[in-house]
Amino acid sequence: MNLSGILVISTPSEIDAVIDALNALPDVEVHHVDRDSSRIIIVQEAETINDEVTGLKKIKKMPGIVLAELVYHYFAEDGSLNTEPLPDDLDELTGLPRSVVPTSLND
Repeated sequence: MNLSGILVISTPSEIDAVIDALNALPDVEVHHVDRDSSRIIIVQEAETINDEVTGLKKIKKMPGIVLAELVYHYFAEDGSLNTEPLPDDLDELTGLPRSVVPTSLND
């Protein structure tokens, strides 16, 4: 599962229509609305990263939307990605070889 936190900015006169349209989308939930700035925070769920990007592109093209940008992304393992396991000598947090990570950062 992939989760996207998306900031949407609407035209002030169309904010209610935009909120309704966003709520009508499958796997999209409106979490916060700031009417003074016409900003809306939504979360989109998607099976794959490709589905997530396609959803964001759809949202960007919706009437009344001035801007829609991804501000947070969480992804679980995506079966469509062909990944190989990391070598054993890499630090899990940094992705760097353990030999270059200072010992003080390993505490």
